[in-house]
Amino acid sequence: MTQRSFTSLVLLLLLSLPCPGCLRQRNCGFTSEAGSGAPEIPESFGVNIDFTDPQPGEIKMLSEAGFRWVRMDLKWDSTETKPGLYDFSEYDRLLETLKPYSIHTLFILDYGNPLYDSGAPPRTEAARQAFASWTVAAAKHFAGRGLLWEVYNEPNHSTFWPPAPNAQEYIALALAVGRAFRDSAPNEKLIGPATSEIDFDFLERCFKAGLLEYWSAVSIHPYRRSDPETAAEDYCRLRKLIKRYAPVSTGSSSDRIPQRKEIPIISSEWGYSAAWRGLSEQKQGELLPRTLLTNAANGILLSIWYDWRDDGLDANNPEHHFGAVFNSYHTNREPVYDAKPTYLAARTLSAFFSGYRFEKRVDVGSNSDYVLAFRNGETLRFAAWTTGESHKVVIPVGLSQLTAVRHTGESVELSSTDQKAAAITLSSAPIYLR
Repeated sequence: MTQRSFTSLVLLLLLSLPCPGCLRQRNCGFTSEAGSGAPEIPESFGVNIDFTDPQPGEIKMLSEAGFRWVRMDLKWDSTETKPGLYDFSEYDRLLETLKPYSIHTLFILDYGNPLYDSGAPPRTEAARQAFASWTVAAAKHFAGRGLLWEVYNEPNHSTFWPPAPNAQEYIALALAVGRAFRDSAPNEKLIGPATSEIDFDFLERCFKAGLLEYWSAVSIHPYRRSDPETAAEDYCRLRKLIKRYAPVSTGSSSDRIPQRKEIPIISSEWGYSAAWRGLSEQKQGELLPRTLLTNAANGILLSIWYDWRDDGLDANNPEHHFGAVFNSYHTNREPVYDAKPTYLAARTLSAFFSGYRFEKRVDVGSNSDYVLAFRNGETLRFAAWTTGESHKVVIPVGLSQLTAVRHTGESVELSSTDQKAAAITLSSAPIYLR
């Protein structure tokens, strides 16, 4: 797929299709049959990075895992070092390294600048206007490249909005950016607010203030220590909240009933640290496909895993162990990083379901069992796992000849098949059937 056609596809999915999870509100979550409105695998998958100059061979390895997006901070303080003078050259270099692999970019417009408000989050009118001017300069500089622009990172968290989060301060900033984009960069796509977890109170304040007028999607970070499948209920609740405050779309004058603008959800950061209590690198490898497939089955148009590579080597520091690959770089060797089970899981998932979209959840008798059907044209493939204890089930897959692989790519020998059904053992590790 060419860069141009891929850009067109992404924008079509993001802006033109109905909100998949809203198609059948009575069947909230996995049971919704999203059809052509569901995101395509792996075009809807991405990964967070923290560099503008990748190591040789790094982007090739990232692409081979099936990641089609990267999410990266566009830092205000490093691109405006003198008032009104902007230098985006390091980000130009990043986009050039991504271009041969048709990887798209979500830039986070974030953080303070010592030139304004002493480096604090922009909370005065002068700082807000300077921030908005900088965002427009960035949008114009990178115009037409299919980027997504996210207004700040986790403004509801004291780490990123010190000394304490303040919804009204963030809203004032986001409104300034939204108005500036509408006036000066109307064709660029703005999203927000990238909340830490799904902070419904913070989100509702943003929606009440009118920010949905300016955003093409709502972005959240659905972190949790529990199973990723629990996000389904949160997504349903969030969709209802968005629908309540979404502006009326500008349809035909003949429309008798005003229609609300459909605003999709983006999971722009979500992962599990292998150093969290009760987790391991093997368990993290299981959770990546379950997270991404949960999002795909709930109509989340873009899912960005955190993180690409481990941040360090400290066994007791959870932040050092979110990566899909280990921390150490190996010169003149392929692969240039040692793959964790998480990387193998991403690569297997992306290859097995390439071009497929979620169709339905197959009922096998237990709410704890997840058997998801994905379709590409006339062909069905399945992912199956359980959040309960391991046990055997019979899956009515409707296929007379079956093969199965584990989530990290190894073949699975099926215990039996009969009349287009497969008997398999479900566990917390997904198995794929075709």
